[in-house]
This record gives sequence, C-alpha cells and structure tokens, in this order.
Amino acid sequence: MASAAIFSSLRRRRSPSLEAFLAPVHLSDVALVQTLVSLGSELISSFSNRLLAFQRRNSQSLIRKIQNFVVVFEFLRDSGSKLPSTAVLCLKELYLLIYRSKILLEYCSQASRLWLLVQNSSISGHFHDLNQEISTLLDIFPLKELELSLDIREHIELMQSQSSKAKLFIDQRDEMLRLQLFSFLEEFERGHIPDQEELRTLFIDRLGIRDAKSCRAEIEFLEEQIYNLEGDVEPTVSVLNGFVALTRYCRFLLFGFEEEEMGTGNHKKSNKGLISLDNGESSVPIPKDFICPISLDLMRDPVIISTGQTYDRLSIAHWMEEGHCSCPKTGQMLTHTRLVPNRALRNLISQWCSAHGIHFDPSDSPDTTMETIAVAAASKAAIKANTATAELLIQQLSNGSEVVKTVAVRELRLLAKTGRENRACIAEAGAIPLLRQLLSSPNPIAQENAVTAILNLSIHDKNKSRIMEEAGCLGSIVEILRFGHTTEARENAAATLFSLSAVHDYKKRITNAEGAVETLAGLLREGSSRGKKDAVTALFNLSTHEDNCKKMIESGAMTALVGALGIEGTAEEAVGALALLVRQPIGAEAVGKEEMAVAGLIGMMRRGTPMGKENVVVALLELCRSGGAAATLRVARAPALASLLQTLLFTGTKRARRKAASLARVCQRCEAATLPVGAWGVGYGYSGNSMSDHGSSFAGDVSVPMSIVPPLC
Repeated sequence: MASAAIFSSLRRRRSPSLEAFLAPVHLSDVALVQTLVSLGSELISSFSNRLLAFQRRNSQSLIRKIQNFVVVFEFLRDSGSKLPSTAVLCLKELYLLIYRSKILLEYCSQASRLWLLVQNSSISGHFHDLNQEISTLLDIFPLKELELSLDIREHIELMQSQSSKAKLFIDQRDEMLRLQLFSFLEEFERGHIPDQEELRTLFIDRLGIRDAKSCRAEIEFLEEQIYNLEGDVEPTVSVLNGFVALTRYCRFLLFGFEEEEMGTGNHKKSNKGLISLDNGESSVPIPKDFICPISLDLMRDPVIISTGQTYDRLSIAHWMEEGHCSCPKTGQMLTHTRLVPNRALRNLISQWCSAHGIHFDPSDSPDTTMETIAVAAASKAAIKANTATAELLIQQLSNGSEVVKTVAVRELRLLAKTGRENRACIAEAGAIPLLRQLLSSPNPIAQENAVTAILNLSIHDKNKSRIMEEAGCLGSIVEILRFGHTTEARENAAATLFSLSAVHDYKKRITNAEGAVETLAGLLREGSSRGKKDAVTALFNLSTHEDNCKKMIESGAMTALVGALGIEGTAEEAVGALALLVRQPIGAEAVGKEEMAVAGLIGMMRRGTPMGKENVVVALLELCRSGGAAATLRVARAPALASLLQTLLFTGTKRARRKAASLARVCQRCEAATLPVGAWGVGYGYSGNSMSDHGSSFAGDVSVPMSIVPPLC
C-alpha cells in the first residue's frame, strides 16, 4: 500500500473526496461494476499516453494491469449476471486499489523531479506494494463462483500467473541520476563548486528542468515536504535542505536573472507560513519556546536567569561578559548572575530533536552544525551552496541592470529569511552596502525587498553592528519608515529598528535619528495591525534606555502608548513601555497629564494577562512615587482600583501581589491625608503584612511577554 506521506501530500494539493479512501458500500452489484469500469477507464485515459519523467516502467506496468481488470469489469457489466458476495467483496477491494493507483500515478506526475529521484527506492516500493495487493486479490478471486466465458477465465488466470512473478523493480537509470545528484552535494560538502556544464547536463538534459520557473517549482515542492515532514518520509531534513540549496544555486547559474512573475515585492509561496524561523541547517519549524531570544537558534543548554527568563547558556553568558546587567528580553535589572539549568526544557528539546532526526548534544556550541543522524554532510553542503548563491546574487546586485537588481534583492531577502549561516554569509560577502543603496530606490519593489532583506539580516547578532556602522544605513531605514513607497516597506523598517534596538548601545542612536520615534508613534496610532505591533515593540525597546524618556515625550510616543492600552495586540507591550518611562519624574508627569492613562491601565488590570496585570501595578506604583501627590490622588480615586487590587493580592503573581500591597498602602495613605480625622477612606485594605514593599528598583520589576525576534519576511 502506498504510504501515508504520498496520500497526505496529494490530499493537501487536490483534496479528493472521502470516497477515495472508503469502499462504496452503498452501491448495488451493477452500479459497483459500472463504477469500476468508469474509474479504470478514466485512469487509463489519463495516464496511458502520459510519459512520466520517472518510474516509467513501474507506472506502465501498473496501467497495463488496470487495463486487464477493465476487460473483466466490462464483461461482468455486459453479462448482467448476479454476483456472489465473495466477488462483491473482491470488487470493492479492487475499487480501493485502483483509486490508490490513481493517486500514486498522479503523485509521480505532479511531484518535484528531484523529490522523485530522492524517493526513487521508496516510491518503487509503493508500486511493488500495489502489485502484491493485486496478486493477493487475484488469488482469492472466486473464479468458480462466477459465470465467465473461457477467454475471460483464461485472461484472469494469466493475470494471476504474471502477478505472482512480479518483483520489486528499481530503474537503474533513475538510480544513477539520484547518485549523481548526491555527488553534487558531496562536492559542496568538500568545499568545491560543481562543474557548471555537469550541472547543466543533469538539470536541463536529464531532469528536464529547463527554466527559472521550473527551478522555483522544484524548490517550493521540496520546501513543502520539509514543512509537512512526516514520520514515514525517508529523506532527512538535511538532505532536502541540501537539494533546495543546490536548486537555488542552479536557478541563477544556469538561467540567469530573468523575471519570474514578480508582480509584488513578495514571492508568493504555495505553502502558507512555510518557515517562520529556522536554525540555519534545518527548515523544520522550531517551537517558539525552544528558541534562544538572543541567538534566535535552538537552545542547546537552556538556563534560567534571575528574572525568570530562559536563554541558551553561551548566549546569555556572552551577554553578561559584555557588561550588561539587565535581562535582554524584558529590560529588568539582574539581581544576581547565577545561571540555573532549565532541565525540563532541555528534556523537551531533546525529545523534539529526536522526533525530527536532529542531532542534539547540550555540550555543542551554538555554532556547531546540527547534522541529522542519517546524513551528516548534507547541511554543510547546503551552507556552501547557499554561500555560492549569495555570491552570485551580490555580484548582480553590484553590476546588474535595474531589473536584475530587483530580482537579486528579492532572492537575497528570501535567502536571508532562512538561517543564521545564510545571514552571516550574505553579510560577509558585502551585501549590506549594496542593500543600503537600494533603500533609496524609486522602484517600490526593490525598496521593499531591500529593507526586508536588511531586517532579516539584522536578526544575526553580528550583522547588527555591520548595519549600524554602514554610513547612512540607519538614516535610510528611518526614511523608509517615514516615506516608504509601500505599507510593507514602512512596517518592515519599523521591525528593523526593533531588531537593531535589541543592542543597548544603539537605542540612543535610533531615538536621536530624525523622525524615527515620531513616525513609530504615528504608526502605533494609525498603522495596520501588524504595523502597530512592529511600532509598539520598537518603542518598548527604546524605552528601556533611561536617556530616551524626554525624546519619547516630545515625539508623542507617550500619548501613542497610552492610546495603545485599549488595542488588542499592543496593550501588553504598551504597559511595559509605560512602566519603564514613569519611573522618571518627567515620564510620570507626562503620563499623569494623559487623561486616559489611568483609566487605560485600570482596564488592563481587568482583562490583561498575569504578567500584564503585574506591569500595570508596577506602572501605577511608579506613577504614584514619581508623579507627586496629584498623580497619587488620581490613582487612588480611580474607580474599581481597590477591588482589583484585592483580587490581585490573592490571584496575582508573587511580584504582582507584593506590588499590589505596596500600591494599596500608598493609596491608603493618600486617602487618609486628604480626609478629616476619623473619616473612612475608599478602603484599600489588604491581608498579610508579609507583602511589604522593600523599595526594590523599578527596572527589576518590569516583565513583558514579548519576544525580541522580529518577524521574518
């Protein structure tokens, strides 16, 4: 029987009806035979004159067997005799077998040619399985119970004899092509570039991949198999990544930089949301919780720092060695530098790697290649092939025509989307200065792809400094943020600033860039849902630098953040940013002047996440401390605050309970000071004196449930 991988792939592409996989129990004898005649004739009509690229002999043999069955079906239909129950059961099984045969033949006609070669032995086995089923059905076919003519009886007996002799057949010509394909990967793995003429002969003459569009179709099909990887798929992810990289290289080496129905700045893939993040060597989507927020790679040795966040040990250790005293994800100050192993998460990562055939060793460094068990060299080959492709693209980005540059920058954008190694080699090959030039391109497509390529490159930590040190690059990104040709270009410019602002030393420079904060504030107020998300995360990062508070106020960012409190998808980050800004007196004063600030924060206490509620309490407490008596009174008299604090004292996080107790006490004192002696206040009572306010610094009390990973585009 053909494997579930083939059936599920065809279902995703064509969505056949349920009856494709169920016997037609509702049909009468006559209708069943007629259905078999129609189904078999349709299969023969579709495939008898179609020359498949691979599996030719197996497919032709299967079609001949179906033709022989159709002869029998037609006789049974024309005879009109009643069928015994044993014959009906056999015919229903034949119905399923013919439908599966149709699916397998369709698969071989539609699938990627490279995939068919990689799966050559496995797919040959699927044909053999069908032959074995045919042989079994013929052995139990009730010849003696049917009124058959002599020639039909002899016809069936001949089919029985032939089927019993059928053996697994693997076409050696296909197998030689498969081995040659692997030999090119081996060359890349050894650091050599395969001969161009040999690649041309294989791809054009033998595989029939004759243009850029065909290469793109091959790549998309292989990426779909990676994304939908199932347990019974034989090739490893590393092998498939190697072939994707090889095909991408051949697309430009053999077919140049001709247009491919560009239409918009984005290349639209057939498989939506294919890869949101990958590890550079494997395109299996990594679960979000397994990714280190610093390196953006799979964590090998996850550890917990004092703020409760988890990072890969080497990444956070390097962060601390550089002199940072804060949590890179939340901005909280570290109370100590101890790293506690997160063994539970490491076990989950290990199990996930084992399930996907990925080598996992906690002792490996982040730069160690994640090779699969089956083929250790394939990921190295993919890296080398992608490096060669990047060099071709960058060369055209430098010397090509405007049309060619537009194609090249789009491909660099896509290549930079997948993997640390790709991002590193693209930057090292000199792409950033050339991309910076395209940021001012009058071509909307070129500009959009250029800023998005820089966004994707900026995710690699070393590239952040390359981008910031490139003369005029930051200014050009801000110009796109302000005046970009397309909405996506402006949004991706905002996401780029968010990515770059993850480095503390760059927060001040970005804030001081003319129009940067003002435009982010405007995007937060009036942008699309995605634009608002990009803007608020960028503003949050900029808020973690204490010198930026004044600029945030003057640029209108404070007002925009207050407005974002009522917007789903931005409220949590807005609360975190406000909690950082109000710790300074000028920030507290500015928030205190915002008419909807306190009401917006109270609203977040009702509907926010536990971490969001915690940050609201921190923000309100700091507003009281830094904003003076008027701000404190305004907070204390906010409707429902007392009851919300009481609820938080029993249901909040440990820090939220502590801060809620402190806020209740501050409000209680404020109320008492404004009332005549003996009068009753609003009632900020709380239970337990253990939740005392230890006067801990504000920066250590802000937690925001957000990732520092900008969206890959």
